[in-house]
Amino acid sequence: MPTVLISPEPLRHQPGPFREVLEAAGFDCLEIPPGPTTTEAQLREVLPKVDAMLAGSELITAALLDLAPRLRAIARTGVGYDAVDVAAASARGIAVTITPGANQESVAEQTFSLLLALARNIVNNDRTIRGGGWSRALVQPLRGKTLGLVGLGRIGRAVASRAIAFGMRVVAFDPVSSPEVDTQLGISRRTFEELLAESDVVSLHLPLVPTTRGLINRETLAKMRPGSYLINTSRGGLVVEADLAESLASGHLGGAGLDVFNSEPPEPGNPLLALPNTVLSPHLGGIDLKGMADMGEMAARCIVTLYQGGWPDGCVVNQEIAPGWKW
Repeated sequence: MPTVLISPEPLRHQPGPFREVLEAAGFDCLEIPPGPTTTEAQLREVLPKVDAMLAGSELITAALLDLAPRLRAIARTGVGYDAVDVAAASARGIAVTITPGANQESVAEQTFSLLLALARNIVNNDRTIRGGGWSRALVQPLRGKTLGLVGLGRIGRAVASRAIAFGMRVVAFDPVSSPEVDTQLGISRRTFEELLAESDVVSLHLPLVPTTRGLINRETLAKMRPGSYLINTSRGGLVVEADLAESLASGHLGGAGLDVFNSEPPEPGNPLLALPNTVLSPHLGGIDLKGMADMGEMAARCIVTLYQGGWPDGCVVNQEIAPGWKW
């Protein structure tokens, strides 16, 4: 009987369509003890026993893959795969899959939750009232403001539709041209520098790759409009956190809404934690109840498709291993 490791904390020891799909295909589901994160030590213990892994955001290195001679598939819940050493997986004939289209609505909702919390001063007002105060200082509207989307894939488009519903003007930077989408949503394209200078809100929706790491830094932050907001629901590595903290503390940026960090959870000394003009959340943008269920089921179906000799087109990251690949 093939075995699959269920790694994402929200799915461990839980019922759901993902488990039904796997068990119907004959898989035995292995799980580590409940907890907020999956540790390297836990992975080292269980990986030698598994044929497939339904993975979350845990770091999967070449050294860990060396411990998993039976492993044939790593199915990520989500669209990012920077935590997986894909080159090492390919060298070992391990298919790496993602779940495109399963969680963009959840991420878009989280993006707007952070933006609204900043613009309407929700968190600080809540704290003030709980402390006995009562401040009715005027807050920022979203209507009439310009939202700059850095990245216009599925998630960026989902954010754009919500922004338009709020009466915002939307501009975007993305190297991939999509005139039909632009026309349908009423989006105008800009260069990255133009977008930074023009936007009241900059929202990041890019993968973390060598060319995007540290994209938001002291130089690019200086090009943003004074008082503007930065929202990041993509990957923490897109932002140089020390530079962002400096810009926020100086007042150049009006605020930042962050769902992701360079280190998760952030280190206690991270200066972003002490700033009053930040709203923070624990990398849960893509994992509301529906998004997690949809991603889990899609990842499970990728594993089963591979096990049964198929190839889940549009989901496999390392397509180059397809010729001759077999379970």
